Amino acid sequence: MITINRERCKGCGLCTDVCPAKIIMIKHDKPNSKGYYTAECTDNEHCRSCRMCGIICPDCAITIYKGGK
Repeated sequence: MITINRERCKGCGLCTDVCPAKIIMIKHDKPNSKGYYTAECTDNEHCRSCRMCGIICPDCAITIYKGGK
């Protein structure tokens, strides 16, 4: 399971590229307070907790929980 801090995320898309389950996407409906469209996990149940998204995130906006919160 992952959570993404919308205020830290700048929507670079690196996490969407490395996610093996392809469950992270950039959400284009509402920007954060800085004007960035941010990443969002679309299906936490299919998260493999591989941590690739958290490792590649340059803004440390992603937190990974193994086995739920």
